[in-house]
Amino acid sequence: MRARPHACHRVRRRLPAAVLALALGAVLLGATGGVASAKVDHGPVVDVVEVHGFLDPVLVDMLVETLEGLDPAETVAVVLQVDSTTAVVDDAELVRLAALVADAPVPVSFWVGPSGAKATGPIARLAALGDDVGIAPGAHLGEFGDPVLGDRYGTPFGLPADTDLVHRTVGYDEAVELGLARPSPVLLEHLVGLPGFEVRTVTDDDGTTVQPVTPTRFRQLDVVDQFFHTVASPAVAYLLLLVGMGLLVFELYTAGVGIAGMIGAGSFLLATYGLGVLPARGWAVGVLVFAFLGFAIDVQAGVPRLWSVIGSIALVVGSVYLFEGGSFSWITLLVGVVGTIAGVVGGMPAMVRTRFSTPTIGREWMVGEVGTVEERVGPNGTVRVRDAVWRATTNRATPVEPGGDIRVVAVDGLWLEVEPIEGAARDYRR
Repeated sequence: MRARPHACHRVRRRLPAAVLALALGAVLLGATGGVASAKVDHGPVVDVVEVHGFLDPVLVDMLVETLEGLDPAETVAVVLQVDSTTAVVDDAELVRLAALVADAPVPVSFWVGPSGAKATGPIARLAALGDDVGIAPGAHLGEFGDPVLGDRYGTPFGLPADTDLVHRTVGYDEAVELGLARPSPVLLEHLVGLPGFEVRTVTDDDGTTVQPVTPTRFRQLDVVDQFFHTVASPAVAYLLLLVGMGLLVFELYTAGVGIAGMIGAGSFLLATYGLGVLPARGWAVGVLVFAFLGFAIDVQAGVPRLWSVIGSIALVVGSVYLFEGGSFSWITLLVGVVGTIAGVVGGMPAMVRTRFSTPTIGREWMVGEVGTVEERVGPNGTVRVRDAVWRATTNRATPVEPGGDIRVVAVDGLWLEVEPIEGAARDYRR
């Protein structure tokens, strides 16, 4: 493994903030987004790779592809711009990534920034293997956690084995003081501190500015990979699961398959992908499914009852314990629980009634009404009564085919009990 220069012993030139801002603008003007990079005509470049969110299979694959494809003739250094707190891939994948960082043919640098960024868990251990680490004010580094990279690399940053940074993080000032990272308030200042990164001073009528000479190339996930990386974030996977199951319950009590059903099925499938990648508890997912089954019972009844209470309790329990370690904020939890209860318990029965009802108030008037069959009733189907479509059932052994005439004999919640007019019992009371 290459020797990593100590941050406190690096001699570098500090640039005024205004000059850095101007130079950063020049860097950004020459940068391109996406995995595909701009064509460079001015020699080797510095690659800046965004590492944001959990280290999931999609993000790890991009990092592996980038590090495996390094060519010293084309690349001066690689900078990983880090804001990541945990990994959801196997330890073997992390060990593979660690080897690529440690044995890279060009310097690999980590920048924990901008302000508010965090580098904890496996990504913090990977940063310790790089040639250089920078940190922005307001960012945090540490909380290394379990030694998932094996015994080859030892304790991160050469710290004692009993360091408390295994369980806590340090901020900007402490990280610089301990020599874990050098001060890098902005990305350009971090780039200037890299060996081989060249700048030039330009003097004109507006004054003196510093401009980068070494081109910078930005790499990030493409659109499809970014989509699945986002789906595999805890908050998004959780909300997709609630939206998907809620829409499927709504579609269960409507005629045919509509947009709500298709969106619900799509959301549910995406949620299952996210939950499969993340450290989700299987029993908690089962509790959430049970919660929506409880809600579905009272949606059919048309009014909140005992099952709504049971479903609400199950929803809270399943949401709180869904992920190991509590991976989303209380705001996400509040939005998910309150939004689901308000929509499923408060709004859904009314929406279902509105979709199937007619302007006439009450449903007792429907007993004795006649209509036609829309979808085969055998024993369940749909019928049309006074230009409104209803879910219907019959206790007759012979199904009623589409187009057949029926009479309503009873109303049970949002369901009509019907019988065929032809062959039905005659009511002599009329």
